[in-house]
Amino acid sequence: MHKILVVEDDPGFGYILKEYLEMNSFNVTLMTHGKNIQQLVERHTFDVCLLDIMLPGKDGFTIAKEIQTIEPDLPFMFVTAKSLKVDKLKGFRLGCDDFIVKPIDEELLIARIQAIIHRSQRGKGSNTQQCFEIGHFQLDVSNQRLINDTDQKILTERECKLLQLLCEHKNQLLTRKKALKEIWGTHDEFSRKSMDVFIFRLRKYLEKDNSVQIRNVHGKGFILEAD
Repeated sequence: MHKILVVEDDPGFGYILKEYLEMNSFNVTLMTHGKNIQQLVERHTFDVCLLDIMLPGKDGFTIAKEIQTIEPDLPFMFVTAKSLKVDKLKGFRLGCDDFIVKPIDEELLIARIQAIIHRSQRGKGSNTQQCFEIGHFQLDVSNQRLINDTDQKILTERECKLLQLLCEHKNQLLTRKKALKEIWGTHDEFSRKSMDVFIFRLRKYLEKDNSVQIRNVHGKGFILEAD
């Protein structure tokens, strides 16, 4: 079931929107303001975020920027009464996937949400690279093997997927949340501890090459550093 975060300060419209989305098999979290939005996005996984613009405290544009700093891959769309061209342009320049002006057509809204989710998932599956160079090592994804000049290690499926993700983000931050979502499918305490065990194993496999290391970024994730 896909998860949607809705930020809408009108309690009547928010309730109706939540009910309609749930009738169409979405799991909905409804917020009436942008307070603590960063903590919410850090702790939970969402597939799409629906934002009103006119909100108490922080407006929807500000909230969108905050979400992007935490979860840059999270698609978002504005659902708002603001219909001026300048507002639409600002929304799209911020990177929104859609901009819908109230009153909304519920069926079209569902179709647009489904299209965003489809594009997002299709994009995640677009990387077909099967071999990666990691210092003196080579990762053969299709055969789940980590190879160097003298031997090779057969990896478990999760070891291979985690190392592949690290390779796809080589010398860049791989957030814990992204890895947990894509490999474990959840973000609970057990999964976080399990991931730490897998990171430890991968470090042991790669320790023969001093130019390669998996560095921990406290509270954020990991960086595979390699020439």
